[in-house]
Amino acid sequence: MLGDQALRTIRGADGVELNAVVEGPGDAPVTVVLAHGWTLDLRTWGPVARSLLRDQPPPRVVRFDLRGHGRSAAVDPATMTIEQLADDMAAVVTALAPEGKLVLAGHSMGGMTIMALAERHPELLERVAGVALVSTASGGLADATLGLPSRAVTAFRNVEHRMYSTRRWATRRRLGDPRLLRPAMKWLLLGPHAAAEATRITTEAVAACRPITVSGFRPTLNAHDRDAALAAFSDIPTSVLVGTRDRLTPVAYARRISDALPNAELTVFPGAGHMVPVERVAGVASRISALAAAGARRPA
Repeated sequence: MLGDQALRTIRGADGVELNAVVEGPGDAPVTVVLAHGWTLDLRTWGPVARSLLRDQPPPRVVRFDLRGHGRSAAVDPATMTIEQLADDMAAVVTALAPEGKLVLAGHSMGGMTIMALAERHPELLERVAGVALVSTASGGLADATLGLPSRAVTAFRNVEHRMYSTRRWATRRRLGDPRLLRPAMKWLLLGPHAAAEATRITTEAVAACRPITVSGFRPTLNAHDRDAALAAFSDIPTSVLVGTRDRLTPVAYARRISDALPNAELTVFPGAGHMVPVERVAGVASRISALAAAGARRPA
């Protein structure tokens, strides 16, 4: 135990060790499960988790590092798929929240994982009282432009491909020095007025990511196409959140999701980038809190 925070190691669907943090009362009527994005780790949900735990009564909150990320085990790139992440999420829920209502919140690739969960483990949706899809997409990522002209996008993809194929890339344990990565991360992932804490959390998480994890998940992101899977959430209260300055999953991607779910609530945060969970902590936490509170009131 670390205060009221329990550190756990969970076996994923294929036996891989996944790092998880469990917080809040064990008898809470709702467990909120938070899944982070590509190249990040569970720290990026830390500020939102702390806010949720101040609710009265607080929910139970589970955060976990996706395979290959954070303190979860390194894995073969062949297993770096969104489908495998969905199976891992099902394993985490089974181990840490086997009973009771659930609210599932996913940022970026974490949101895509929830969509795949609906495809692969529909039985779990019977317990889901709410879903938050944060800065994510149901498809179209292979055509993402990062807000750049097409010629610049082509050049960026070529450099990316060459870099991924080098031996040095495949054998390094971490992406780099946070101080050196900060300017690029601020441009790519954060809004222009992101607070210092948001910048620090984002940069430190990305810098600590294994390079092979960055390249290993790229194909599954490009192949991600789950517009049809969204129908599984049609009767589940769903909140869709995005920032106006998001380069990776722009507002159009969020509207694509909300258009498929007419009953979903779309929230657009002016000036925020891709890292909405650390840039707009209060706004994100309030939407998840509302889902958890409504779920607690619903009959079992």
